[in-house]
Amino acid sequence: MAQKPSIPKGTRDFNAEDVAKRSYIMETIKQQFQVFGFQPIETPSFENSDTLMGKYGEEGDRLIFKILNSGEFLKKISDEDYNSRSERLLTPKISEKALRYDLTVPFARYVVQHQNDIEFPFKRYQIQPVWRADRPQKGRFREFFQCDADVVGSKSLFQEVEFVQLYDAVFSALQLHGVTIKINNRKILSGIAEVIGAQDKLIDFTVALDKLDKIGEENVKEEMRSKDISEDGIEKLQPLFTLKGDFGAQIESLKSILSTSEIGLKGIEELEFINTAISSLELKTANLQLDVTLARGLNYYTGAIFEVSAPEGVKMGSIGGGGRYDDLTGIFGLKNMSGVGISFGLDRIYLVLEELGLFPDTITASTKVLFINFGDQEALYSLQAVTKLRRAQIKAELFPDAAVSGKQMKKQMNYANKRQIPFVVIMGEEELKSEVFSVKNMSSGEQHKLNFDELLALLK
Repeated sequence: MAQKPSIPKGTRDFNAEDVAKRSYIMETIKQQFQVFGFQPIETPSFENSDTLMGKYGEEGDRLIFKILNSGEFLKKISDEDYNSRSERLLTPKISEKALRYDLTVPFARYVVQHQNDIEFPFKRYQIQPVWRADRPQKGRFREFFQCDADVVGSKSLFQEVEFVQLYDAVFSALQLHGVTIKINNRKILSGIAEVIGAQDKLIDFTVALDKLDKIGEENVKEEMRSKDISEDGIEKLQPLFTLKGDFGAQIESLKSILSTSEIGLKGIEELEFINTAISSLELKTANLQLDVTLARGLNYYTGAIFEVSAPEGVKMGSIGGGGRYDDLTGIFGLKNMSGVGISFGLDRIYLVLEELGLFPDTITASTKVLFINFGDQEALYSLQAVTKLRRAQIKAELFPDAAVSGKQMKKQMNYANKRQIPFVVIMGEEELKSEVFSVKNMSSGEQHKLNFDELLALLK
């Protein structure tokens, strides 16, 4: 007996309804990208390994899917390297390419490679799949789409302001109200590390701080102690653990904490600029919130850091994120090219919309009318009508196989029911002679004889 086929963990098949709903989200995001002036690009599914490796930190490197070289690649490996069983030694020699981990690093490569053809500042959007060798769980997959927008070639903070507006515009268009756009600044985190004397442990400090809402204050402190952050430094952090109030109140508290840090005060100044601008522009559905524990992407973010949370009551990780990177293209030789970008988590947004019942009914509608097939003569006449309906942009089908018995006629009607096709046209010998169409409403059961113009008007 043949083994039942399967797909790798962390990947999914999508049926027609899934694809329609995913397309609805992507088209909504794409429309807003274009309204805000972003241009589309695409990059290959896989890149040279040296393009990706070393750009995401040690943990990120482990999650990159490597592609084995073609041909008999093992013959090129020395016995010494082969017998070492060393992943570090063997991987570069048997794998020169890898599936892209995100869209940001390939975008940086694209900018450097095509810099002479690009007008700066360059605003690009990209909606493509990425791959990560992660542990699958709810809302986290090994193959998933990212929907990114970035601007490179400008240090203006108005770019950050526009990205907050872009988030708000997309979620407003999706009717997803009550999302929270969390914002922080890498300079503030650097300033805090400076104040507590832990500049050399910035990553350890921020990774621990980022867990505050998950493991609590005492466990965060314990993790910091395990990373050799001094008790005196941890004591100086105490005001952060109780930081409360609105955006302005938290900013004032931070000014006191970071009064001796020039870089920290610079981060506060940038956040104040963004908040003041957003306050005057007003958001439709989203809330902008300062979160000093936010520390995503520290390996390349240098200024503002964004993360978007689903509405209260929906258990879901972040549904968007991004930030400012002042020299990401520098890793490929193009220095001083500041950029800022955000990403939308398509799969998580899908799950949130599904949970809240926010998908419009119309997006899953497929065929609007099915013509029952009673034989070649009737089918040809029906197909002429189907052709006219399609030219009028009405989704119409002819059942391919003729019904020569009542059982086969029932099969065609059941097909329409299972496909949720709202109208069925019965085109028998009598209708053919009279040049009319017997139209059945599958929901109400009502049936009427209509000429073509009447049928067209009904379906429109």
